[in-house]
Amino acid sequence: MEETKVEAKIKPQLDQDARRLLKVRRRLKDRKPEFRRYEAHKKLRLRDKSWRRPRGLDNKLRKRYGGRKIVCAGYGSPKAVRGLHASGFQEVLVSTPSQLEGLDAAIHAVRIASTVGLKKRLVIEEKAKEKGLLILNPIQR
Repeated sequence: MEETKVEAKIKPQLDQDARRLLKVRRRLKDRKPEFRRYEAHKKLRLRDKSWRRPRGLDNKLRKRYGGRKIVCAGYGSPKAVRGLHASGFQEVLVSTPSQLEGLDAAIHAVRIASTVGLKKRLVIEEKAKEKGLLILNPIQR
């Protein structure tokens, strides 16, 4: 019978306030509406595009007519945890093994760039594992 190796889950070193704010951010993101570009459901080219503010004179979304939601201040996450990964780590995009130098396993998590090939990806993953860094997008084996 094969033994499966269970790795301990790596956690960031965060103070109590930062942990609390991450939970607050998660709760706020659940309540935030999904802002879609005006009439994106009608036009294929607008489906996956980012938000653009409606500027038409009679635009009902711009006028917030009928309870329509528009992007405005107040939907943001707390400043102390803004830009952090959901796990609490600072996300670092890596495309070469040399970019792992100077990263702290207690603060940083690694995301390997999509342009990296398999050969170099395996080298990066091995080096990150030696340093104890969390890899956010490991190769599926």
